[in-house]
Amino acid sequence: MSGRPKIFDDEEVLNKAAEIFWRQGYEATSTEDLLAAMGIGKGSFYLAFKGGKKELYEKALSQHSDQAIAQFRRELDASADPVEYIRTFFRNVAQSTKSRHQKGCIFGNAVAELSNIENPMMKKAAVHLQELETLFLDALLRGKKQGTLHSKLEPALLARILLNNWNGLGITRRIYPDNEALGELIESQLKILG
Repeated sequence: MSGRPKIFDDEEVLNKAAEIFWRQGYEATSTEDLLAAMGIGKGSFYLAFKGGKKELYEKALSQHSDQAIAQFRRELDASADPVEYIRTFFRNVAQSTKSRHQKGCIFGNAVAELSNIENPMMKKAAVHLQELETLFLDALLRGKKQGTLHSKLEPALLARILLNNWNGLGITRRIYPDNEALGELIESQLKILG
């Protein structure tokens, strides 16, 4: 006998968990919060996530990253001008709702929250941000080859600067959740691309 069958969709449950972790943070999210958000019972939770909240958090972050990176990659590959795609990616931040601004970046939040309390999990979150940096670099290299990147800085340094700008926006948008103010800030940051 293999036990009771699972009666929930993994992807859906992980998306719901990621959403609550994103809003509340790892430490402030209780198992009860997660069970209510995911719509599953305690038995099913511990059967599916033997490592409890920590395992769920890692899986939720990983799935969220995989989805976001895959979407970025698809859109980047479909774009005629990869440098303009980066500009659009950043400009879209200034099109968000106030509630979205208040959440910041799920991975930046994880790095900031976990750096002093759960270093191995923080490092896993940092890897997701480094994947974004790699995508920036791929886009910039393609833009340099196409002649659409006009910055005199090396693409690797530019990619790191863009990641730094992304991380900063994750905090700044919480402080100033105003699209007009964010738009001005983003435009000034994008000047680095030439």
